[in-house]
Amino acid sequence: MKTLIVEDDFTCGLLLQEILKKYGPAHLAVNGRDAVEAVRVGLAAGEPYNLITMDVMMPEMDGQTALKEIRRLEEERGMAAVEGAKVIMTTTMDDSKNILGAFKSMCDAYLIKPVDKTKLLVHLKGFGFIE
Repeated sequence: MKTLIVEDDFTCGLLLQEILKKYGPAHLAVNGRDAVEAVRVGLAAGEPYNLITMDVMMPEMDGQTALKEIRRLEEERGMAAVEGAKVIMTTTMDDSKNILGAFKSMCDAYLIKPVDKTKLLVHLKGFGFIE
């Protein structure tokens, strides 16, 4: 499982990387713009990300805008929505507007920070990435 962790908070990014690196490469991006570029490079090389954890609020490009752009890149490559990366939005905001917005942007799951490792692993099992 190749993972991209998109997080502008250093500590949160390291925590997620520590949890996820045992399942495969876990790369870090600090904002949505860098995330879109990382996904573009991975797709061009034929090595797309399987999982993306995406913070909602970040500088330069927020997570929902980045996710829309990532889904557009996948679509350009002829990937159906079910073939693209599984995306888990992570945020401190648990209001319905942000949650609905994330799912409209085509995320696969939504976790409130601080991310609970058990809940994260439940999603990874549900996606079929781990047993």
